[in-house]
Amino acid sequence: MPVLSIDSELGAIIVGVVLLLSIASIIGYVLAQRTQSDKSKAVIDNLNARIRAWWFMVLFFGLAVLSGNTGSIILFALISFLALREFITLTPTSRGDHRTLFWAFFIITPLHYFLIWIHWYGLFSILIPVYAALVMPIRNATTGDTKDFLARTAKVQWALMVCVYFVSYAPALLTLKIPGYEGQNAKLLLFLVLVVQMSDVLQYVWGKLTGKRKIVPQLSPNKTVEGFIGGVLSASLLGGALCWMTPFNFWQATLLAFLICLMGFFGGLVMSGIKRDRNIKDFGTLIQGHGGILDRIDSICFSAPLFFHLVRFYFAL
Repeated sequence: MPVLSIDSELGAIIVGVVLLLSIASIIGYVLAQRTQSDKSKAVIDNLNARIRAWWFMVLFFGLAVLSGNTGSIILFALISFLALREFITLTPTSRGDHRTLFWAFFIITPLHYFLIWIHWYGLFSILIPVYAALVMPIRNATTGDTKDFLARTAKVQWALMVCVYFVSYAPALLTLKIPGYEGQNAKLLLFLVLVVQMSDVLQYVWGKLTGKRKIVPQLSPNKTVEGFIGGVLSASLLGGALCWMTPFNFWQATLLAFLICLMGFFGGLVMSGIKRDRNIKDFGTLIQGHGGILDRIDSICFSAPLFFHLVRFYFAL
């Protein structure tokens, strides 16, 4: 498996992120030891849970970035598989769905990532939204099970779209050919992840400091208008400041960051809607105290496709 060579910029980014997380972990530990009131303790516990989740994210995406194109595609295929499993576990299935699910997990998902690996963009872009959308209902229909047919078929297709198709646009960034940026696409993936994840963190911080008006309390009672505005604008400026690691100038990086932060926010709302529909708090328990795979990548699911297409259409060959 080819491993990506680490240039000085990429090395500085990795060291900087690890250093910031180490400082945050130490601060979180100290605050946890000193906090006495139950209310403050709950806030600190939530903060430390987020920091632990960030360590998990940094480990995963660090491995993806450092393992080269092939390694990244394999790692993202694994995370899509786990995310798909979380999604399907929470949606009712019948005996007639088992063979359809076999196709979803063991044929369509691997084939989709294989198409990314061989750079067959044309088929990769339509495999799931077109051909899987045709195959899934046909496979379900041949079982003769008509109970909740529409709902069951739609759930499998939507699961494939969110957990496989949307997510796969993140490693697909590594396949783009950008003039003057050859061999540096890993930084694009890192830019996407850093900006979107920092937007989530900054929305949380701004919400705690200034948040008063709820945006959609039925879906996500902790998200506020002030947190949304402050977090998205702050993360957009952060994206602009990180323009040196991208093929964009400051204003291009800021605008792209703003757009993917918006999509990340709405992605989180959509996934919260699914959780409220299923009457659950988290999609899984993989990350202790902070949910499953889908809880950590919900923002990336919706921001990655937009970012990929904007970069492909305006900057790539």
